[in-house]
Amino acid sequence: MTRSSTSCSAIAVSNRPPFKFSARTRVGFSDTDAQGIVYYGRYFPYIDLARVEYHRKLGLLGMEVGEPGVEFVMRACTIEYHAPAVFDDELEVFVRVARVGRTSATYEFEVVRASDDLLMVTGTQTAVLVDLDERKACEIPAHFREVVAGFEGDDVAL
Repeated sequence: MTRSSTSCSAIAVSNRPPFKFSARTRVGFSDTDAQGIVYYGRYFPYIDLARVEYHRKLGLLGMEVGEPGVEFVMRACTIEYHAPAVFDDELEVFVRVARVGRTSATYEFEVVRASDDLLMVTGTQTAVLVDLDERKACEIPAHFREVVAGFEGDDVAL
């Protein structure tokens, strides 16, 4: 039986500026490819896990923000691979909101091997607040901006 990589083993306030938050996870056997390293696509679930835990920490966990039927949807993802992770590595995924625009929020990530702080992956995700019925972008509510700004301080562009 293998340990699931989607379980979160620890959540911490980060000391890796400009990141103030991180979540840890462990590489499961099913996350690896024939060469024994983490399959490139498996980093997205690690990043998603950290983003969800970040939202939980800030009290912004619900998919709906503001009015019912209005949710964040993923617009863009970028990822750059720096070093390979292998089965049973403990990964620390650092996450922050770097920018809150009128209708979108941009997150930045760094994934490091917890045992030696080796940088494995960097990436960004941009989520757009959308009225699902109208299929149109909506303005991000002031409450979301205030909570993020309260946590990120001067490290977030508003």
